[in-house]
Amino acid sequence: MYKQFFGLKEKPFNVTADPAFLFFSRRHKEAFSHLVYGIKERKGFLEITGEIGTGKTTLCKALLNSLDKDTKSALILNPDLSKFQLLKTILQDLGIEFKQGSGSSLLNKLNEFLIQQLSCGNNVVLIIDEAQNLRPSILEQIRLLSNLETEKEKLLQIVLVGQPELREKLRSPALRQLRQRISVRYHMLPLHRDELDRYISHRLSVAGSNGRIKFNKETGKEIFEYSQGIPRLINILCDKILLAAYAAGTKCIGQEMVKKCINELEG
Repeated sequence: MYKQFFGLKEKPFNVTADPAFLFFSRRHKEAFSHLVYGIKERKGFLEITGEIGTGKTTLCKALLNSLDKDTKSALILNPDLSKFQLLKTILQDLGIEFKQGSGSSLLNKLNEFLIQQLSCGNNVVLIIDEAQNLRPSILEQIRLLSNLETEKEKLLQIVLVGQPELREKLRSPALRQLRQRISVRYHMLPLHRDELDRYISHRLSVAGSNGRIKFNKETGKEIFEYSQGIPRLINILCDKILLAAYAAGTKCIGQEMVKKCINELEG
């Protein structure tokens, strides 16, 4: 609705996980570096956690886009699967052809593929998003996947991505074997206050802004207090702000407009 008015090629504050809009805050850079290190060094299990809306899924998609052709990948966004469905989904995502069979036959297919990739000098990574929703039995199945290894290195790098509840779940005594295998961990925190203005400018720039959209200095304080630095909340509020500015016929956004939008969002 407001794209033409502001001269934008797309909406800058969508809440979809679009890696093209990823803003590398200090925490995002650190999380990304942990992931790249864990995958390249074949560390086996990696764990990335963070509050809702901190950009975990977007980070994972950006990671997948950055992988070289020698790294094969599978991404599971919906972890509400049975053991059999999990294996099928992994094989399908890796492009492995298979016939319907037992879980053990699917596991053998995966193992053959991993050994073949290793012989070609390739690496394989499996990313499971929303991993806090995985049932303990499925987590145990995933642990067994980590047994696919040679004497020197892991054949499959597994990244568990989830909300803080994932950390609590992995502290369960029943999952201690899995917890002990996680060699790379990182917990993502929201943006710092001094990163907020750069975050907003970055997303506007990616969306094609020519710099005519002006957020007054006072608006940053209001936006940060509402969002507490959580990117998803920043996006929801800023999208509302741009709509309000469009309705008012202005490209200059002040503190009162931000306060009004916050009040409307809060009902």
